[in-house]
Amino acid sequence: MFISPIDTSALDAGASSTSSVTERNTDPNAMQDRFLKLLVAQLENQDPMNPMDNAQMTTQMAQINTVTGLQQLNQTAQSMATQFASMQQLAGVGLIGRSVLAEGDKLMLADGVGQGLFDLDQAATNATVEIVTPGNVVVGSAALGALDAGRHAFEWDARGYSGDASALHYRIVARSGETAVQATPLTQQAVIATGTDASGLTLTLGNGSTVAYASVRGVM
Repeated sequence: MFISPIDTSALDAGASSTSSVTERNTDPNAMQDRFLKLLVAQLENQDPMNPMDNAQMTTQMAQINTVTGLQQLNQTAQSMATQFASMQQLAGVGLIGRSVLAEGDKLMLADGVGQGLFDLDQAATNATVEIVTPGNVVVGSAALGALDAGRHAFEWDARGYSGDASALHYRIVARSGETAVQATPLTQQAVIATGTDASGLTLTLGNGSTVAYASVRGVM
């Protein structure tokens, strides 16, 4: 039995027509053209005994210019956002295989030595790194003394620790006199993949975590 194909040309024409109507409704030039036609029709059909005054005409023209300008500004902003997203994607691809610095307190290990980085918001008269377990038990420390504001590195000998050193974290206790100084721990990880979410470009790191591109503190 032969089945005749369904003719979808009418549906396609309808979709095309809907798309064309949408474009005309959002196109600033089309909006301005419709306004001018309406204004001319209004002038041609106005009451000769009570014509539109100049103030009314000026107000209407100012309103359509404002609407048209906002529409064009919105289109420009959308175009810039699309271009920026594309640039971020290219930047993200270039980071695959490289190491980045992001917020994180996981202790890095190399030949039995624990390592880490952190940023100090301001100078500290005394700073100490505390090594802690997942249960927040302090198992070691490294005294760093006085430090300037900025980025600093530390090392801690993990060979004397009998537990799983790969599970250890660290925290910074810093003070300027009696005032606590804010410190941000950093983790150095390789970028293995990129993606996007509502906030923009994201990076998947070697430790399995995902961070926003905007939160990256540095590229190694």
